[in-house]
Amino acid sequence: MKVLFIGGTGNISTAVSKLAITRGIELYLLNRGKKRIKGAKTIIADISKEKETAEALKKHRWDVVVNWIAYKSTDIERDIRLFSGKTSQYIFISSASVYQKPLTFPFVTEDTPLCNPFWDYSRNKIACEERLNCEFRKNAFPITIVRPSLTYDTVIPLAIGGWTDYGIIKRMKEGKPVVVHGDGTSLWTVTHSEDFAKGFVGLLGHQQAIGHAFHITSDEVLTWDQIYQATAEAVGVKANIVHISTDLIVKFSKNYGWAWMEGNLLGDKSYSVIFDNSKIKRFVPDFQATIPYKVGIKRTIDFFESSTERMKADSNADKFLDTLIKSYNSIKID
Repeated sequence: MKVLFIGGTGNISTAVSKLAITRGIELYLLNRGKKRIKGAKTIIADISKEKETAEALKKHRWDVVVNWIAYKSTDIERDIRLFSGKTSQYIFISSASVYQKPLTFPFVTEDTPLCNPFWDYSRNKIACEERLNCEFRKNAFPITIVRPSLTYDTVIPLAIGGWTDYGIIKRMKEGKPVVVHGDGTSLWTVTHSEDFAKGFVGLLGHQQAIGHAFHITSDEVLTWDQIYQATAEAVGVKANIVHISTDLIVKFSKNYGWAWMEGNLLGDKSYSVIFDNSKIKRFVPDFQATIPYKVGIKRTIDFFESSTERMKADSNADKFLDTLIKSYNSIKID
């Protein structure tokens, strides 16, 4: 099977690339050549430059094309032009944040309504899905849509702090307070990219997956307090958690210049969500997430701590947390 990944070397996609290669897939990565995956062939091109990309791909036809870095409907229009008649399956990486916010029912299936008034990222993903579904209905463009939720490997998957910033781990080690939105009891699922890869690779070339959408997540459901505590335990400490209401965090972050926090929390992580993975398991019967968060986050922190370059703390993020907590404490005193 001949497969093209547009991207393929990121936090989620690297694990997918590696698993695809071990499964004997002939994998090509289209990127700028800055990162490579052993066993994959590289096509050097900038996908944002359509003529350049078309020239680089003109001799190829694909069994599957996966775009890991499409975010707007204009990206989709370009891909339809590039790949119509040249691939048997086109997989769009959407996001589980497209699901209804706030949820009217906490058990999420692929039929849960798509609506997110809080996050333009999610609305753009919804627009991409709508355009692809239209092209599927009108012209049989062979789409499959995949909606990852919070998936990690080379990032620290916390709601406030973390990601590529090691500062939240530094705060925990120093005993400094960290912020958890709400009362810390809302439910969430965090998925390791190697688990995600098991479900995703099973969809490559899957003829019955054409026209369908899937989310792929772990079945482990944790509270946000448990997620933060497991992260702290991975470095041998106990998290000093301060609970602050989501609305207050969002209001403060806007004044601070971090308007994106509204999408991050109200548009995604502040609601209890339980993902029903029945559909992906029907299509890919051997899919099973086997890496619990307490194991996976230890591996992630080891990855960060294996390089002093990765252990850099964002002073602005640290200041945000200190100022937010100070503001919150002054309100409590008043």
